[in-house]
Amino acid sequence: MSPTPKQPVTDDSIKVRQVSHYQFSWVAGEAGRPGTWTLQLVLDQGAWEEVLTLDSQDADNLQHLLSTSETVFYDVPRRTLMFGTTSAGHI
Repeated sequence: MSPTPKQPVTDDSIKVRQVSHYQFSWVAGEAGRPGTWTLQLVLDQGAWEEVLTLDSQDADNLQHLLSTSETVFYDVPRRTLMFGTTSAGHI
């Protein structure tokens, strides 16, 4: 007999989702001011989306990590990106 969940599973109850797609955007600032970078994450093939505001150094670092990582997960409540997975016992 399988355990019965205490509450139904809903979109809001899923805490960690896989990044399916991403898109960087840049919005110009006022004259003489730096612009603003945003990163839109499409999670679980569109089941959830998140938009992060970044500085230029974070945008550059995240672009590199996102383009070179085979698997990326996003912890929604903690707003944390996790790059790649490694089997236990492997280096």
